[in-house]
Amino acid sequence: MLVAVTGGTGFVGAHSVAAIARRGARVRLLVRDPARVEAALAPLGVATDAVEVMPGDVTDAGDVTRFVDGTDAVLHAASVYSFDSRRHAETRRTNVRGTELVLGAAVRSGADPIVHISTVGSMFPAAGPTIAEGSPVGSPRETYLGSKAAAEVVARRHQAAGSPVVITYPPALLGPHDPHLGDQNARLRGELRGMMPLWPLGGFPIGDVRDTAELHARLVMKEAGTGNRFFGPNRYLTTRDYVRAVRTGTGRRLPAAFLPARAMLPFGMLASLAQRVWPWRIPAEYGAVYTCAYAVPVDPSAPTGDVAARPVAETIRDTIRWLHEAGHVSRRQAGTAADPHDSRHRDHEDRGP
Repeated sequence: MLVAVTGGTGFVGAHSVAAIARRGARVRLLVRDPARVEAALAPLGVATDAVEVMPGDVTDAGDVTRFVDGTDAVLHAASVYSFDSRRHAETRRTNVRGTELVLGAAVRSGADPIVHISTVGSMFPAAGPTIAEGSPVGSPRETYLGSKAAAEVVARRHQAAGSPVVITYPPALLGPHDPHLGDQNARLRGELRGMMPLWPLGGFPIGDVRDTAELHARLVMKEAGTGNRFFGPNRYLTTRDYVRAVRTGTGRRLPAAFLPARAMLPFGMLASLAQRVWPWRIPAEYGAVYTCAYAVPVDPSAPTGDVAARPVAETIRDTIRWLHEAGHVSRRQAGTAADPHDSRHRDHEDRGP
């Protein structure tokens, strides 16, 4: 079986490639920079000679058509996941135009299934107290979430036409081995460095990238059961609960004050405007505040492909330990999570995704 994967050198994409390769499938990657393949996949145990690498871009129609030709299944993971205001144009182009081209070419090629990776945020602001597979597309007033909502409309249009398009909705994802240190892991790093003393009230669904990757592998291999919309395994945490979990995972106090999320939106907007000229990353982003203000839990009955969400404490400890090992935070900042001999790690070190 040959599986075409876009975004295979990103956080979700790389972990998904590893989960697919472990099942014995061959993988073809469309990448802008082939030099990034080994750095993304080697830490996950995927040999570079186990994948076929095709240089190209998801926003180039010719590249995409050649890429999906002759493949049995397609996993569209390519996306700019960032609330960084300096990347707004790139975000819109990649997330919307890229989805139009990849899904359209995949349908014409006859691939089955065609898995499109969306996000829970594509349904925010939610129409009810929870979201589920039947929830309507949202109209978020934030660039990244808005681009994913627009891509969601494209994917649902293909579903309505009867195409074998399957949509997944990952939550906010943490986990080890993040090739580019994406927004969620970068915010955790910022918290450990003491750069986030103020937090918006509210919350968000959170999960482990390894669990979502397992869902993607099951979908590609048609092991996840019936249905065409699935949620990445997740748990809803309030921001207070999230900070508390990080404190527990590190053994550190990590002082934090909490303010109403909607009251913090103007501050987040100002920070995003400042980011356009400030050369260093500002962790207080409008998109993060917006998410906390409008996110709701995923309905417990929503399908996850029978993949259970691992404990949040495990995910946080594993992520922090990796951040330390990769040199993103000091041993002091990682606290007790930096100790590989901590008894809390030993019972899950050998667990698969």
